[in-house]
Amino acid sequence: MRNRRPELLIPASSLEVLKTAVIFGADAVYIGGEAFGLRAKAKNFSMDDMKAGITFAHDYGKKVYVTVNILAHNEDLEGVAEYLKELKELKPDALIIADPAIFQMAKDICPEIERHISTQANNTNYGTYLFWWKLGAKRVVSARELSLKEIKEIRERIPEEMEIESFIHGAMCISYSGRCLLSNYFTGRDANQGACTHPCRWKYSVVEETRPGEYMPVYENERGTYIFNSKDLCMIEHVPEMIDAGIDSFKIEGRMKTALYVATVARTYRKAIDDYLEDPKKYETNMDWYLDQISNCTYRQFTTGFYFGKPNEEAQIYDSNTYVKEYTYLGIIGEEKDGMYRIEQRNKFSVGESIEIMKPDGRNIETVVKRILNEEDEEMESAPHPKQVLYVELDSHADKYDILRRAE
Repeated sequence: MRNRRPELLIPASSLEVLKTAVIFGADAVYIGGEAFGLRAKAKNFSMDDMKAGITFAHDYGKKVYVTVNILAHNEDLEGVAEYLKELKELKPDALIIADPAIFQMAKDICPEIERHISTQANNTNYGTYLFWWKLGAKRVVSARELSLKEIKEIRERIPEEMEIESFIHGAMCISYSGRCLLSNYFTGRDANQGACTHPCRWKYSVVEETRPGEYMPVYENERGTYIFNSKDLCMIEHVPEMIDAGIDSFKIEGRMKTALYVATVARTYRKAIDDYLEDPKKYETNMDWYLDQISNCTYRQFTTGFYFGKPNEEAQIYDSNTYVKEYTYLGIIGEEKDGMYRIEQRNKFSVGESIEIMKPDGRNIETVVKRILNEEDEEMESAPHPKQVLYVELDSHADKYDILRRAE
C-alpha cells in the first residue's frame, strides 16, 4: 500500500459552491468556464468568478482544476486558443482535457499549467497512460469501466510521479466513458459538446412494427421502465481498496449539484479518508455514520460500479427516474449583523420551524428559526421566494459558510 495521501476532488457549479467545497473538506475543486466544458447546462463560471474562486481556494491551500474537455470540431479551435490564453492569466492548477488537439494547444499556450486527461478520453490501459505521460500529462482520469484490479496493474506499470484520478462517488453515465449519442439523436444537443439532456433517465417502452401505438414495457411495471437508469456510484465502504489500488485522487461527480450535495459528500469522504489514514479501526467504527451522512443528499440508490467486476442488472433502476431526497437545502450562512445571519434563500422555510445547521466538522445542530427579515428590515413569516436575500435569527450559533437544511 502506497504512503501517498489521496486527494479529495470535489465538483463546483458556481463560486458559492466552490467556497462550500473548500470549507467542507476538498483538497481540490474542479470547475467549468462558460465554454468548452462538458456541462453546458451547469451555471459554470464567468472569468471574474473563476479568478475569485482560484484566489479563494489558494488562500486555503487548495487547488482548482478547470475543464476544457469537449471533443472539439474545427470551428471550436480558434475559440479554445483564446480561452486558453485567458486561463493562462488566471493560473488554475490544472486543465482537464479530452481532445488531443486541445491538449497540444494547452501545451503550447500555457505549458506551466498541469494537463490532466479526462475520463472522456477512454483511458483503459497502462499503454494509454504512458502515451499521455510521454506527451506531458501529469495525471490521467481512469475510465469508469475499469476494475480496481486493473487500476492497480496500471499503477504498477507507470512512473511513480504520474497520478491516477478515479471516481469514488456520483452519477454513472450509461454509455461507454460518457461517449453517448442519445441526447444528440433525440434533441440535437450533443453530450460530447457539453449539452447532454440526460435521455438515459427517460421512460422507455418497446413498439412492434406492425402494432403502432401499442407500447410494451421492457420490464413489467405499472409505471413503465427506465432501462438506462444506473444507480449512483458510492465507494464510501471501500476507501481502503481505493487507496490500495494506488489511486492518487478520489473524484466526486456532480458539477450540476447544489451546495448541500457538495457539502454532504465532501464532509463525509473527508472524514472517512482521514479516519482511515489515522487508524483503520476508527474508519470501521465510524462506518454507520458515513453511510447515514452520505444518504443525506439526493441520490438514486447506490452501486460500486465496475470496481469489483462488471455490473449486473442490480446496478440499474427500472421503476423510477427520481432521486431519493432526505434533506432540503435552505441556504448558506453569510455575514452576521446584529444577531441576524444573511442568507440567500434556496427553498421555503418559516418562522418557528425546526431546521439544521450543517457544520464542516461533522456536527448537525438542530435550531429553530426565530425571525426572518427581508433586505428592507421588514418582518416576514416565511421565506417563499427563491434566491431572496434574507436575514434570519436562529436559537443556535452558526458560522459563515455553514449550511442550513431541513429534514424531510
